[in-house]
Amino acid sequence: SGTTRSAARFEALRSAGMEPLLFDGTGNADLEAAVSTATHLLVTIAPGSHDPVLTALGEALRRTRNLQWICYLSTVGVYGDHQGAWVDEESECRPVSVRSQERIAAETLWKNLAGELSVPLAIYRLSGIYGPSRNAFVNIVKGTSRRLVKPGQVFNRIHRHDIGEAVRLGAALKAGGIFNITDDEPAPPQDVVSFAHQLQGSVPPPEQDFDTAELSPMARSFYGENKRVSNARSKRVLGLEYAYPDYRTALTRMWNENDWR
Repeated sequence: SGTTRSAARFEALRSAGMEPLLFDGTGNADLEAAVSTATHLLVTIAPGSHDPVLTALGEALRRTRNLQWICYLSTVGVYGDHQGAWVDEESECRPVSVRSQERIAAETLWKNLAGELSVPLAIYRLSGIYGPSRNAFVNIVKGTSRRLVKPGQVFNRIHRHDIGEAVRLGAALKAGGIFNITDDEPAPPQDVVSFAHQLQGSVPPPEQDFDTAELSPMARSFYGENKRVSNARSKRVLGLEYAYPDYRTALTRMWNENDWR
């Protein structure tokens, strides 16, 4: 089974082999029934001031006796700013933004529940997600492509395929612990934009200085954190072989296979 906030997405879930369930932040009989028989639980819903899944279904989860594995999708944003240094799963978490602070709080709540149930919990800390319909090529077509330059700033990225593979492997192993699910190569964001334009054969937009660029508060907040995230544990423990290990490999493959729209 899989949840969605909109009945309009039911058919997409069915085509992926899932029984669709509507989740509006509150529990209901159908959701509780699905939870009661579930052996593996994948949590992808972002928290706010509370975790919506635990608020709605926490008691139902405590009653189940079938659950064998929980996977919670978090973010590398929980590490905060390390001034460009490398971080791994043992690094100190210094969340800057409210949304990353909420993620840390949610991670703790899921750890507590998993401990109560004696069920292994995998926390996957994801970097910036991209894939079909969400990538630099789409931004070019939309006319929103920008090359923002902040000296020394880098970001990691992760293709959605590799997230799916990490979940598949973790579920099979019933792996527990924290794992960074991210590519091999943290890179300046303007380099990614330039490479996409190169593949497309178009002229990239001029570079813009970050300090003077017009940005939304949320967009600007991402640049307040700078770190290089290691994925070594995911390779060693999960056996994850990244199909999209860096942005050049990924964008080239997506462009050549027309797998970006």
